[in-house]
Amino acid sequence: MGKVHNVTTFVFLGLSQNPKVEDIFIVVFSFFYTAILLGNLLIMLTVRMGNLLKSPMYFFLNYLSFVDICFSSVTAPKMIFDLLAKSKTISYVGCMLQLFGVHFFGSTEIFILIIMAYDRYVAICKPLHYTTIMDQGRCNKMMLGTWAGGFLHSVIQMALVRQLPFCGSNVIDHYFCDVHPMLKLACSDTYVVGVVETANSGTVSLGGFIILMISYTVILVSLRQQSAEGRRKALSTCGSHIAVVIIFFGPCIFMYMRPDTTFAEDKMVAVFYTIITPMLNPMIYTLRNAEVKNAMKKLWCRKFSWVSNDK
Repeated sequence: MGKVHNVTTFVFLGLSQNPKVEDIFIVVFSFFYTAILLGNLLIMLTVRMGNLLKSPMYFFLNYLSFVDICFSSVTAPKMIFDLLAKSKTISYVGCMLQLFGVHFFGSTEIFILIIMAYDRYVAICKPLHYTTIMDQGRCNKMMLGTWAGGFLHSVIQMALVRQLPFCGSNVIDHYFCDVHPMLKLACSDTYVVGVVETANSGTVSLGGFIILMISYTVILVSLRQQSAEGRRKALSTCGSHIAVVIIFFGPCIFMYMRPDTTFAEDKMVAVFYTIITPMLNPMIYTLRNAEVKNAMKKLWCRKFSWVSNDK
């Protein structure tokens, strides 16, 4: 039997059905989304205008900020709009595109965090060979690999959901389209799809987390041979990366390392990796990184001095 699609639109239950709570959420998430845009744009501007793109660490940081903006933009504007609207609807095509976007930018972020950890590993453990190992050509290839990996992962996710028949309820108990909540709506046995989805997303999130933890352990062990100043600088940089990894991967592993089941907490957990992490990344990377702070100071002091001279 072919797939049956009586459903052309889906309805989100959203984060809350309480109007007073929704009013608070509108203010809170509008503030969060504005902070995501301003914070990540500030980092991108600083990296590009401060000529830091030649440094691999800032080359990757620039793309991490870009992906954070895209990742949060897939869910946050629609969620804020839905909090204002009476009915929280999305078309079938819009739902598929949102699912694709969440997994594309989410998995790309994971791969960028992995290559950022590799960059720190080379910088700390092989400092004499750093410029030859992390040359511009290799950095470009790594970035291309992250986009290709993210695209492949999200195509698999979308293909799994696309082949499901939707002929009953169209109410999604979430605030964006994701695989687990949609599997619950399918009017066919979804066990195999659930297992494949868990294997796919679970491998990316748990695999990425394990790789990162191993790489940071190697880095921290190798720091014992460094001078006190070298140790302090390395710990400062790695500390910010580890903070991002824990905040981002904890919720991801909770969501995707289990079969086709949903919990009441899923929506609030999803807020962490779709909104909180993209908002915290600029703060963590700038507040913990003296070089980024200095570049920002120089850049904006220069800009303000030009403005005052023009006057």
